[in-house]
Amino acid sequence: MMTLAAIAEKLGLKVLSGQSGMNRQVTGGYVSDLLSDVMGHAQAGHIWITLQTHKNVMAIASLKDLAAVILVTGHQPDEDTVLQSNEEEIPVLGTDLPAFEISGKLYELLKT
Repeated sequence: MMTLAAIAEKLGLKVLSGQSGMNRQVTGGYVSDLLSDVMGHAQAGHIWITLQTHKNVMAIASLKDLAAVILVTGHQPDEDTVLQSNEEEIPVLGTDLPAFEISGKLYELLKT
């Protein structure tokens, strides 16, 4: 396992909100843009990789006790998403990479 802070540094992720949660431990990742899919399959401690930016993302992240959310291809979180991220201490991170590329990099980092 690695901390979110270490992963963000190694992958060059931008912290967009929820900075106080950067010491969370990461156990894996899940990639999906369908909220019901994430609710059914993501596990506590996972990083969720998505392009969804609305506040329902934070509701799912909190419900599933996810470590963080990574927004891909330069997407930015909605204002209410930022507020909830800060309140829940679940970081929203950003990358300009597409989901496929950041998923591969995260997988390689966590499998060691």
